Amino acid sequence: MAKFNIPTCLTVLTFMISHLKTINAGSSYSFSFESFDKNQNFQSNIALYGDAKVAGNGSSLQLTRSVSSSAGRVMYKQPIKLVEGISGNTVSFSTNFSFLMSRDDGDGLAFLLVPGGYNVSMFDNSPFGLNLGSEKSGPKFVAVEFDTKRDAEYGDLNDNHVGIDVGAFVSVKVRNVSSNDMVLNSGKRLHSWIDYEAGSKRLEVRLSQSGDMKPIDPLLSYPLDLSNMWNDERVLIGLSSSNGNSSQTCFIYSWSLKLRHVPQWMHSEPLDPRASAKRVKPVLVQKKSHCILKMLAAMIFGSACGALGAFMVLYLWTIFGNRRPIVPEECSVHPGDFEYKKVKVVVDKAVQDGKH
Repeated sequence: MAKFNIPTCLTVLTFMISHLKTINAGSSYSFSFESFDKNQNFQSNIALYGDAKVAGNGSSLQLTRSVSSSAGRVMYKQPIKLVEGISGNTVSFSTNFSFLMSRDDGDGLAFLLVPGGYNVSMFDNSPFGLNLGSEKSGPKFVAVEFDTKRDAEYGDLNDNHVGIDVGAFVSVKVRNVSSNDMVLNSGKRLHSWIDYEAGSKRLEVRLSQSGDMKPIDPLLSYPLDLSNMWNDERVLIGLSSSNGNSSQTCFIYSWSLKLRHVPQWMHSEPLDPRASAKRVKPVLVQKKSHCILKMLAAMIFGSACGALGAFMVLYLWTIFGNRRPIVPEECSVHPGDFEYKKVKVVVDKAVQDGKH
C-alpha cells in the first residue's frame, strides 16, 4: 500500500488553492458589453464622466456632443493590479471595442491606463481631455490614441494615425492608418483589439473595419514592461475622447475586457533577433557527391534487410509449413471385431402369376 507524505500533500493542496484563487481573481476582472442598458451589471462595473452618456436606448455610449470643447470618458470602476501577490504573477489583458467618430478634426479617442489615484472626473484642454500636468510631475500613464487631428506640438504624423503614448502625448510608436485604407473619422464603425502580454512584455494594437475576425498581424507592436512601470500600484482602464474646437462626436458600440494572470515561472524576455542569431549554428552545406553516396548506401542497406527478411520467412515456411497435423491418441480410430450369423429364410408358398 502506498504511503502518503503529509507535508507534500499539504504543499500540493496549497498550490491548487492558490491557483484557483488566481483563476477566480482573473475572471472577476472581466466583462463584455454588446449594449449599454442601465442594468445592475453595467452600473456596478462602468462609470461615465463628463459629457459621456448612454445613447440610442442603450445601443451605444456617446462620449462627446456635437458642440465644441466637449469631452467624455468611460472607465472600468475596479482598479487592477499588474503584479499579484508575493509570487509576482503579472497580469496580461485583452480589450476589444467598436467605435465611430464623425467627420470632424477633433482629438479623437484614446484607450487609457492611468494610476488608481488619478482623478478621472477632471478634464482640461489637453488631448482626449486628460489632465496630466507637466511630464515630470504628472502621473504615469499609457494610452493608445486614435488621433484625427494633426498637432505639431506633439509631433503628430498626420490627422489619421494610431499611436502608443507612454507618459507623454508624443507617441513612442505611430502608424498612418491611411496606408491600411482606413479613415478614423469616416463616420463608419471601426473595431480595435489591444493586447498586453505580460510574458513577452509587449503591447499590440489591431484595427479593422469588420469585427467578425481579429486581424492576425498587429497594426502596432511595442515592447513595454507595465509591471516595472507601476509595480504594486493599482491602475484604472478606460476610454476617453474630446473634440477641441470642433463638433466631432464619438460613440462606443461595444466594449470587452479580459485579464489573464501569468505565473512568474512562465515569464520570458522579448526576443532579441541579434542574440538569437549568435546562438544559431551555421548550416553545413554538403557536396552533391556525398549526398549520392549516402543515398546509395541507404538503398543497399534497405535491399539487404529486405532479402534477409524474405529468406527468414522462406526458411520458417519450409520447417513449419509442410508438417502434417498429428491426431491425438485418444481421437485415433482403432479396428473393431464384428460377429456375423447366418439367417435362414423360409417361403411357404411360391408366387404364381403375380398372385399369392
